[in-house]
Amino acid sequence: MSGYGGSYSRSDDPQSEVLAELNSMEAVLQLGRLVVGEMPLEQVFLRVAEIARDAVPGADEVSVTMVRGDRADTAASTGRLATRLDGCQCTDGAGPGLEAARTGSTMIVADMSAETRWPEYAVQAVQDGVLSSLSVALPMNDGSAGAFNIYARKRDAFDEHGQRFAHRAAEHGAIAMTNASLYAASVLLAEQLGQAMESRAVIEQAKGIIMGERRCSAEDAFAVLAAVSQGANRKLRDIACGLVGQARTR
Repeated sequence: MSGYGGSYSRSDDPQSEVLAELNSMEAVLQLGRLVVGEMPLEQVFLRVAEIARDAVPGADEVSVTMVRGDRADTAASTGRLATRLDGCQCTDGAGPGLEAARTGSTMIVADMSAETRWPEYAVQAVQDGVLSSLSVALPMNDGSAGAFNIYARKRDAFDEHGQRFAHRAAEHGAIAMTNASLYAASVLLAEQLGQAMESRAVIEQAKGIIMGERRCSAEDAFAVLAAVSQGANRKLRDIACGLVGQARTR
């Protein structure tokens, strides 16, 4: 696996520790360099997960769990292992990632084989080769809640050093994901407004055609369009487009 995180272990060599610290800091700083709008929302979430994996010493895989109301799902994952265990939590409605997202707390499982808070999840994790995990809440500012699920194939993989970088990654990652979500929402709203304006324009054209042919008022013309729409079980805009198209052909 590429990245700064996966094979990290504490060392008595001060130079090695300093290098590992610098690598983790560089990975966290990458989160601040993500430019909103340059990639789709899903890719932003995935990139944040990848950077978090690289930033946290001891991490093997990372997933992002998002909770909106009663619904929880996996927004991003760096591998099949993280996807499977994150999905297990979402299906069961319980697990360290969901607990972290809902409460804003940090949840540590030092030894998955001895975990009793989420027994079914722990059994599945051990079967998949995950022996410890770290779940850190994402301080989102868009009304949603989320968490990093950081998985390791060895026991007690996340010391205070790793936890510190996990929180840094969560802070910077939440900003990137919130900005990306708000940007995507604004783009969608602009598209919807554009479509609404186009629909209104074509409906007004169709009303004008009916008014000219029947010598009726705008209200009566709209009533004709509405009646045809209901009778044909088609959208009013589609009926209007068809009428305008026929008029142009004539």
